[in-house]
Amino acid sequence: MEMLLKNPLYTNPEPCQHLAEYKLKHGFSGYKAIQKLLVTSSIGKTSVKKPNTKVPRCSFCNGCEGRFYLCLICSSFSCLDHTILHPQSEAGHAVFVDIERAELYCGVCCDQLYDPDFDQVVMSKHSMGVASGATGNESIGQRLIKRRRLVSGVGLNFQKSKCGVSTKDVRAKSCYPMGLRGLNNLGSTCFMNSVLQVLLHAPPVRDYFLSGGHRWEACHRRRTTDLMCLLCEVNAIFSAVYSGDQNPYTPAQFLYSWWQHSANLASYEQQDAHEFFISMLDAIHEKEGKARNGSKGNEDCQCIAHRVFYGLLRSDVTCMACGFTSTTYDPCVDISLNLDTSVSSTEKGKKLTKRNEDGNMSTLSGCLDLFTRPEKLGSDQKLYCQNCQEKQDSLKQMSIRKLPLVLSLHVKRFEHSFVKRSSRKIDRYLQFPFSLDMSPYLSSSILRARYGNRIYSFGGDESDIFSEFEIFAVVTHSGTLESGHYVSFVRIRNQWYKCDDAWITEVDEATVRASQCYMIFYVQKTLYNKANEDQSHAPNCPGRELFFPIAGFC
Repeated sequence: MEMLLKNPLYTNPEPCQHLAEYKLKHGFSGYKAIQKLLVTSSIGKTSVKKPNTKVPRCSFCNGCEGRFYLCLICSSFSCLDHTILHPQSEAGHAVFVDIERAELYCGVCCDQLYDPDFDQVVMSKHSMGVASGATGNESIGQRLIKRRRLVSGVGLNFQKSKCGVSTKDVRAKSCYPMGLRGLNNLGSTCFMNSVLQVLLHAPPVRDYFLSGGHRWEACHRRRTTDLMCLLCEVNAIFSAVYSGDQNPYTPAQFLYSWWQHSANLASYEQQDAHEFFISMLDAIHEKEGKARNGSKGNEDCQCIAHRVFYGLLRSDVTCMACGFTSTTYDPCVDISLNLDTSVSSTEKGKKLTKRNEDGNMSTLSGCLDLFTRPEKLGSDQKLYCQNCQEKQDSLKQMSIRKLPLVLSLHVKRFEHSFVKRSSRKIDRYLQFPFSLDMSPYLSSSILRARYGNRIYSFGGDESDIFSEFEIFAVVTHSGTLESGHYVSFVRIRNQWYKCDDAWITEVDEATVRASQCYMIFYVQKTLYNKANEDQSHAPNCPGRELFFPIAGFC
């Protein structure tokens, strides 16, 4: 609150009045009652479970499918539909708890709620679990609290820890790589958390911030403007996440800062992860790019957003009457791909999987083939030909002129029809490789295929050399268009981790491949290998070293 008072020009969205009214009338009695029903799974995920209830059912329709919510007033279970109807029939019964995620939900606003007091109740449940002395079957939340004690040196002796009965087993499960830290959900902010986890583990972005690329004490924007500096807040997240503390972090200040720079998206409603990603890079470029570059174009911009994600697309429009080709170049920070329904050219001749035979699977190579395939423009899209001096039918073909250090691929899963005035989500499965060769989609390769191997410059550059990429992160979306959830997977030293808001879980490759990817992030292979080599020398257990030395923060 002190931070907001310093900036009277900005007001954040009003908190839910129904939650405020509930707390004013009932205090914390409902929270304390819920605490007794909290159960933590072996992977550290907290949920609500009524005693002697194996399968939750709606108290009104007796249904047992979908998400269920518990009313804090009458303790009735209800499905989503009846959760919305319940406050209409029972005055004051507006606040519920999502029993699967142990999060607050307003049945009147139809939105998730964030309340620090409720989070304190949930986290204190973890503290109670640690106090009970559990060891071998501890949850992640319990192990994180124990790790904090290890780091602070309270209650445990490092020199004697080797003699502990079950220390080895606990450490084997709790020693995650440096930088793996959950992010608390601030009320439908899984879209933000999933993208932040990607940026936290993108090698060039991580190296920039951890090497002091943006220093809080030297930031002139913090001193010369009333707005919060978005880069300073990102820097603060990196500092906190790589501090060695693995308790979930709350990125509240960053959220406020992003709201300031993207006022049209400032609300407690769920947002699109891809839209957030683009708006965040735009905000960084708007503030840092202009300060560093003045009037220079995007190609010469030295802001961290463009240094890492900037690429260049080439568009060739060929007149079908005379063959004249007009070429334009467009900067990009990501590539949006349509889901392909056919088998890609690179997979022809290979044995089709059962899922592909059923027509329910697309491939990333097929999507990239579709993106760079010549497309005949419709009769209503005829373009003016400079050679013919009139509008003609034409072919348009896209290719990649310059590849970025980090390649962001956005899968178009949300379809909007202006004619039917409807929207839907495409749940089609997409198969994607962990190693990706982008050379077939470069402008030089496309032109060579079009004109043949002639003695002619096809505009190749360093992108032709650094065209091999390795995957390091995936953002997934589950659920429907109206009610969904974002989760990210990050790859560190060839091991995958699932980042589901505050919860970090180690998973295998099959889990990642089976996910419904929405955004896929690749980094140049040379950078990925270097990042793995650097991290292989870094300690990740508190028994060896308390903190990983970070330039600029130690």
